[in-house]
Amino acid sequence: MLINKLDNVEVNLRDGHKYAVRDIESGQNIIKYGNPIGHAVCDIKKGEHIHSHNMQTNLSGNLEYRYEPEFYDIPKIECDRTFMGYVRENGDVGIRNEIWIINTVGCVNKVAKRLAELTGAYTFEHPFGCSQLGDDHKNTQLVLRGLVNHPNAGGVLVLGLGCENNNIEEFKKILGEYNPQRVKFLNAQDFDDEIAEGIKLINELKEYADTFKRVPISVSKLKIGLKCGGSDGYSGITANPLVGRISDKLISMGGSCVLTEVPEMFGAEHLLMNRAESKEVFEKIVALINDFKDYFIRHNQVIYENPSPGNKKGGITTLEEKSLGCVQKGGLGTVVDVLRTGDVLKKNGLSLLDGPGNDIVAITNLTAAGVHMILFTTGRGTPVGAPVPTVKVSTNEILAEKKKSWIDFDASPVLSGNSLTEEFFDYIISIASGEETKNEKMNYREISIFKDGVVL
Repeated sequence: MLINKLDNVEVNLRDGHKYAVRDIESGQNIIKYGNPIGHAVCDIKKGEHIHSHNMQTNLSGNLEYRYEPEFYDIPKIECDRTFMGYVRENGDVGIRNEIWIINTVGCVNKVAKRLAELTGAYTFEHPFGCSQLGDDHKNTQLVLRGLVNHPNAGGVLVLGLGCENNNIEEFKKILGEYNPQRVKFLNAQDFDDEIAEGIKLINELKEYADTFKRVPISVSKLKIGLKCGGSDGYSGITANPLVGRISDKLISMGGSCVLTEVPEMFGAEHLLMNRAESKEVFEKIVALINDFKDYFIRHNQVIYENPSPGNKKGGITTLEEKSLGCVQKGGLGTVVDVLRTGDVLKKNGLSLLDGPGNDIVAITNLTAAGVHMILFTTGRGTPVGAPVPTVKVSTNEILAEKKKSWIDFDASPVLSGNSLTEEFFDYIISIASGEETKNEKMNYREISIFKDGVVL
């Protein structure tokens, strides 16, 4: 399959790997998706397999960028399409009405787990909230704030220990205003029986949450996170372009999508920068990219060491190749905003979110930013799930058949020319209206908070 007429490689649809469509001299660029994905390190003959043995990345350090706007016409759609969701008292919209236990510190993880088992609430273990300094401590607080405020939770128990740096009184300063009927607090050290007290508070939260009922809500209120993990050679051909079409469709209806995994923008960042709605947004994208490159350099790591062993087995050779496939999840929409860790989604349209490609950190950041669900494409397969519904989209039929307990939607028919856009959009509406994803059915929900500095 030749993806773009400019390409000098084609993809073997049996294994997802690349093969030369013409002779390529040593030093020449390898072109896929119409863009360079690296260069040949030796002469390559027409028909030869191209992979790590005969090509290398072009990526290095920071670059200088120019704003060269290139917008695509995605017409607005006036429609009365709705999903069945919950309208909160502050006007926010949720697609679930769950009780969440959010821990201020990792020391109470097992207390929270016990409470969840006894009450049916959900909790998400993490190791932080104490012994952190500076930005790490602040990031932990901001991510936890995003979880406490998430509209998919009808009620939240903030569970602390009592002596941690991120103790409840300190956390309240970051949390700001809250509804005391929806958010309750428990310091485990303050009670003889913290389990009994926790059950009492959770029952009060359940009573409050039960006052909310599903009602029709415009799809313009829907916020979706975009993520890929365990990518393969089909990711940029089937699942990611399908998610990109969904992103464009939702945004055309007034909705919002968020694309993250900054290192997996390296090599494709120019495509996003040129779609920035303004010079100001362009400069934010430049800072987003270069700040993450500086993070690699600061830790004496090469910028381009990203494709995993599974990625490579699936046919992905370089980070540019992975990135050019990855950013397709954002469709062709104009980039309207750039969010940093702990920021909450503010604008309708396509936003970019700071954070690494690491699957659990990325889905945590997306959840804390306020997305209702995450569309997660995968070619190798993964059971990981976020606190919000995590829709696993397989890039190939073999994975969809093999891992039915992981995969929610099979994008492989795209190879046969089936768009799947309408079918997948209908499925997303059903998820927003209450149908459970596989990660929800299996209770595969977890978080991981990004750490850069010292742990005391």
